[in-house]
Amino acid sequence: MRRRYIAVKIDIEGNVERTDLINAVSSSLLKLFGEFGASLAELTLVDFDPQVNCATFRCSHKTLEMVKSSIIALGEIKGKKAATQIVYVSGTLKALRKRLVT
Repeated sequence: MRRRYIAVKIDIEGNVERTDLINAVSSSLLKLFGEFGASLAELTLVDFDPQVNCATFRCSHKTLEMVKSSIIALGEIKGKKAATQIVYVSGTLKALRKRLVT
């Protein structure tokens, strides 16, 4: 199965918990595309840094656009207003991390 890795920057007042982030993105995916679309996405939170509010998600390559739109559509995370920005998308985790370091 081919996968895509998505680096995301979260702008939110204060910090966000790992579980709150994955729940918010999963909820957004369900609202926009239903259970069938969410199951096709195979969405996973690979990495999360709470100090700088950066996250890395993994999804199926066929549902990349669905997952990207779900991430962008987030308006709040656990009652706090939030804005998300997709920094970079890659086919491998190694390339994504290399790109984020530079």
